[in-house]
Amino acid sequence: MRRPLVGVTADLRTYNNSLMHTVGDKYARAVWEASGCTPIIIPAMAESQEVHDMLDSLDGLLFTGSPSNVHPTRYGRDPHEKAEPYDQARDAMTFPLIDGALEKGLPTLFICRGFQELNAALGGTLHPRLHEVEGRLDHRMPRVDDMDVRYGLRHSMTFTPGGQFAEIAGATEIQVNSLHGQGIDEAAPGIEIEGVAPDGTPEAISVRGAKRFALAVQWHPEYKPLQNDFSTRLFRAFSEAVRGKD
Repeated sequence: MRRPLVGVTADLRTYNNSLMHTVGDKYARAVWEASGCTPIIIPAMAESQEVHDMLDSLDGLLFTGSPSNVHPTRYGRDPHEKAEPYDQARDAMTFPLIDGALEKGLPTLFICRGFQELNAALGGTLHPRLHEVEGRLDHRMPRVDDMDVRYGLRHSMTFTPGGQFAEIAGATEIQVNSLHGQGIDEAAPGIEIEGVAPDGTPEAISVRGAKRFALAVQWHPEYKPLQNDFSTRLFRAFSEAVRGKD
């Protein structure tokens, strides 16, 4: 029996003067190890992709995090150095993927940049530098080499009682890591905020009225997911949806 196929979004980056489509190992490994699915990397090549044909061949989608940010024109704002760096090739690929996945009802998990892409794609806006907003915590990545410290638990996450995240967690509060510079400003009309950080920043959202699993988190559950209870539960729930058991 074949493993389900999960598309994993890639960045377009320059390395040694060459363009490369890249995906962090931890995303592909989480799909394989925590969800029991086969990761299929989707290059940031919107001009060469027939989105609906691609989605017909996949069982699920994972939108990854990234050092880059959604270009402000995608959510009705002017470009600004505070919102850099950008990856417009990725934007051109992921926004049609989001529309197509939601239309098709393909189980989809959005992480960090993927979380922000989902909100922007559905008509919401983003803060370019969340830590500069009065009353907000500094959610940015700790500047340390030790990856266990970098991805260590940083703050609490409070879930809406009775929501999808609370059901997955079996609790209304967990601890999460924090490695993002941007965040939701205005939530999109189709978004249900199901989890917030102590400063009120939305960090767990679902798509209202989605046909299937469509959940997004602002933190990084893909880092050593089998060593964290909620991360294990989240990828298991995603796996069950991909297998048509939701």
